[in-house]
Amino acid sequence: MNRIQVFLNDIKGDRVIWIVVLFLSIFSMMAVYSSTGTLAYRFQHGNTEYYILKHLFILLLGFALMYACHRINYTYYARLAEVLYWGSIALLAYTLLFGISLNEANRWATIPVLNVSFQSSDVAKLALIILVAKLLTKKQDSILDFKGTFMPILLRIGLVVALILPNNLSTAALIFLTSVVLIYVGGVKIRYLFYLSSAGILGFLLFIMVAHYAPNIGGRIGTWQNRIETFTGGNGSDSFQIDQAKIAISSGGIFGKMPGNGTQKNFLPHPYSDFIFAIIIEEFGLVGGFIILILYVILFTRGYRIVMKFPHTFGALLSIGLSFSLTFQALINMLVAVDLMPVTGQPLPLVSMGGTSIWFTCISIGIILSVSRYIEEHADEEITSETPKNYASV
Repeated sequence: MNRIQVFLNDIKGDRVIWIVVLFLSIFSMMAVYSSTGTLAYRFQHGNTEYYILKHLFILLLGFALMYACHRINYTYYARLAEVLYWGSIALLAYTLLFGISLNEANRWATIPVLNVSFQSSDVAKLALIILVAKLLTKKQDSILDFKGTFMPILLRIGLVVALILPNNLSTAALIFLTSVVLIYVGGVKIRYLFYLSSAGILGFLLFIMVAHYAPNIGGRIGTWQNRIETFTGGNGSDSFQIDQAKIAISSGGIFGKMPGNGTQKNFLPHPYSDFIFAIIIEEFGLVGGFIILILYVILFTRGYRIVMKFPHTFGALLSIGLSFSLTFQALINMLVAVDLMPVTGQPLPLVSMGGTSIWFTCISIGIILSVSRYIEEHADEEITSETPKNYASV
């Protein structure tokens, strides 16, 4: 009992975020256990506990990573920013050329000895947010300088997006929008954001043009076209999973069929990952879906609250960048499930079954908690932009 009490006393940072993580994890356990029955029957000889035990292990390891990251002073992440960024660039290039192909997309890299696959875009997203937050903090005295401040940041963002775009449009768009939010919060001129948006649109159109004349290097143009046609009312191959998701949602009603009683998990492709939100609504109803939505909104508002307390600092930019990225990814997943967006393949953070996705989500939340822990421990001190800037310049 004393050890548990000591452990609980070591948990610092925003208590509300910890509670949000706990509730999302509970929903995740119930939804994954319910939605993996067909998968267990096909691949594990009906052993329905196999996937839930594996998922529990992944969650527990994720919690360990979150706890470790929240105990580290957030300013030390700035020191790793450049190394993480260029390491992720190497990973993205390797994945683009030699990555494992799933669903006609080279998104996965494999650790040779451990034989563990992961999406290199998860590493790049985290590294880029940390680096952009650091650069914006260092350049606060010259934040309006287009050549000296904005262009170096733009080039770093462009390199990451360009390497991810051929095989993962939704993640490239998510990273790009997160970067725009970070730059806006960092105090860059609005017209610079217009330049950034224009550069992004022009770059995407250029990629489409190149892909049209050189289809061998065109990435997943055909897949994107199919999904857009399906979303706009066509008969693309993705219409089946959207139809099944609609059936799940419409049959859930207000309070749902109760956990384990859903039926569409037997027909819906990937009910434990991409379309887990539809399964949650079927079994927990609109009430359950609304609770999930509110939990992510709370996560974002707690991250934004740090910005209000800690403006124009590395911690504030780190917090808003990570919280926006997680919340917007969750929103994309939910919009796809209710057919308000084309299918993207984005998992529901901390809820969908998966390995590295959950781990990087937990690392991101742990960094946010590290920032809130710093504020908590220095509540009696005057926190200014100079405090983290000194660390960010290392």
